[in-house]
Amino acid sequence: MSSKKNILTYAGLKQLEDELQDLKVVKRKEIAQKIKEAREQGDLSENAEYDAAKDEQRDVEARIEELEKILKNAEVIDEDEVDLEKISIGCKIRVYDVEFDEEVTYKLVGSTEANILENKISNEAPIGKALIGAKVGDTVEVEGQDGMSHFKILEIQRSN
Repeated sequence: MSSKKNILTYAGLKQLEDELQDLKVVKRKEIAQKIKEAREQGDLSENAEYDAAKDEQRDVEARIEELEKILKNAEVIDEDEVDLEKISIGCKIRVYDVEFDEEVTYKLVGSTEANILENKISNEAPIGKALIGAKVGDTVEVEGQDGMSHFKILEIQRSN
């Protein structure tokens, strides 16, 4: 069974690699020091600092494993080679939201990088699926929890 490819932009790849490096080099040392200090306090059975440090160690190791898995299956999109004729992953899209009568700019990214607070939408999200393949001037319909939304494509550009 092949693993799902994690589609990333170069910026997303760098961010994940930096996080992984920080966890392996900095966080592991910090946690090892916390565990060492907690052990020096004696009885581990009632030592809250030791338990907290071990919990943190477990969380960090799980995140390291998750990042390594993501990076192992990463497929990087070259944003310089994105076709600006139609929407694809790696594009920055300016749309007109008919329902809210406002313009919104989104960056279409893989699900690993998606962050709605930064207007980075996943190619797997309903709006991302609806936008893929659309051209400037097209209006796309997106079925959401509140019913149908309509977005008119105003501009497609490189996101970098």
